[in-house]
Amino acid sequence: MKTSHVLIFSVFVLCVLSHSLASAEECKQVCVAKSFYKQGDAVIVSGKVDAVLQNTPLLIQVFHETNRAHIAQVDVAQDGTFTYSFIADGPYFTKDGKYIVKTAYGVAGNTYETSFDFQTKKTGENPQQIYEVRKPDQTGTFDIPYAINGGSVKNIVVEPSILGLITTIQADQDGSLTLDLGREWIDAKTGSDGKSGDDDRFIVFIDGTEVQYQESTTKPESRLITINFQEGNSEIEVVGTYVVPEFGTVVIFVLALATISTTILVRKNSLLKLKPQ
Repeated sequence: MKTSHVLIFSVFVLCVLSHSLASAEECKQVCVAKSFYKQGDAVIVSGKVDAVLQNTPLLIQVFHETNRAHIAQVDVAQDGTFTYSFIADGPYFTKDGKYIVKTAYGVAGNTYETSFDFQTKKTGENPQQIYEVRKPDQTGTFDIPYAINGGSVKNIVVEPSILGLITTIQADQDGSLTLDLGREWIDAKTGSDGKSGDDDRFIVFIDGTEVQYQESTTKPESRLITINFQEGNSEIEVVGTYVVPEFGTVVIFVLALATISTTILVRKNSLLKLKPQ
């Protein structure tokens, strides 16, 4: 093996070990693999107990508000670590919100907890929150239904220059944003005019970096997309091939008058400069 290959391999191993040590350091007593889960996802719980007790299982309970959604007993390894997974579905996973994971081991009071945000399929398919977006020509507004987990929506604006929408969010933790995009306001099509042909994919950027998204429902009047974001993200751009027109009739008339006036002034100044003194 060449020296350069050995060095690259060594750096790779060190990076993996560093990442593993950092993960172990972050998850001391109990943690979940992600801060946001959707209905049907596998929730992974892991952690480490302070001292191993022989023939003593770890108790894991999951609560939504005061209701218990899941319970299990988990074996603890000799080094004190444990890992457990369950499917977030069934009769006790029917509401959106924060779910608390509590662990208990050994003597009473030796408990720890963490949490994750949860979204049902119903919410993901039928967002109930509404954001009123102002049209660029100032002739009115239109509504965009949305659902967000892990943060909040601060603003949604039309950006005609990119044929898209810009959503400003406050991402308190990893989560997702679901937008029900009315085709009347924004769409992505294969036709040369941007409005006809088959459905095409949107281009989505988060803070300037292109990301993938999931499209769960396509209807004649709208398209439903879900975008996963990370803690600290702030701006999500959805770029299509068409967005609600930038200018209305009145604005176009005003711009036309302004253009004509500017042209007349320019020509007048040019003539004055050419006129003999």
